[in-house]
Amino acid sequence: MEMEEEVIDLSELLRLLWSHVLQIVAVGLVAAVISFLVCTFALTPRYQASVNMIVNTRQDNTTTMSTDNITSAKNMIDTYAVIIKSNLVLNDVIQRMGLDMTYSQLADSITVGSVNSTQIMAITVTNENPGLAGKIAQTIAEVAPDVIVEKVEAGSCKAVSDVEIGTTPVYPQTKKTMLLCALAGMVAACALLVVNHLLHNYIVDDEDVQKKLDLPVLGFIPEV
Repeated sequence: MEMEEEVIDLSELLRLLWSHVLQIVAVGLVAAVISFLVCTFALTPRYQASVNMIVNTRQDNTTTMSTDNITSAKNMIDTYAVIIKSNLVLNDVIQRMGLDMTYSQLADSITVGSVNSTQIMAITVTNENPGLAGKIAQTIAEVAPDVIVEKVEAGSCKAVSDVEIGTTPVYPQTKKTMLLCALAGMVAACALLVVNHLLHNYIVDDEDVQKKLDLPVLGFIPEV
């Protein structure tokens, strides 16, 4: 027995989507509005504060830095980052500031990384309170150098900038979220229309007769 394959007419699908373009856009707008309401009223905004520190491989800051020293300092940033996020540093920060959070909670709010592949290390703190985030970043910059010198025994770091406190929340990103939700809503609406069209296996009009039964239409019975 020969199996007949149903051919999907792309132009027909495009006409289908175009005929429902207003509904598709409406779904996207509704999704965007819902995401805006969620971001505005359901999610707590978070802010970031950061401080930059320079990494040295020697404790003697009067020594001229060679290219090898600078390269070694860049490579040490990952090591220093682990120490900065260790319980030795962060537990001291919690005690000094009397923070009502655990070591894990504080560690999860901190990121450490190099700035443009230089020997400058950026410490960034994320918190619901921008002022508190700035104080935590400042305290880390005060505590970390002594711990690093003690544990590494060869090298140092010191702050080279004041703490910068962001005034714009980094979470949630309302505009980006609205755009993504609008696109997701329209894609979902298009997918639903296409699936419903492909599963349409019943006869409604003369076009369905010609398409599904491959029979000519001889006449119409007018509605009374």
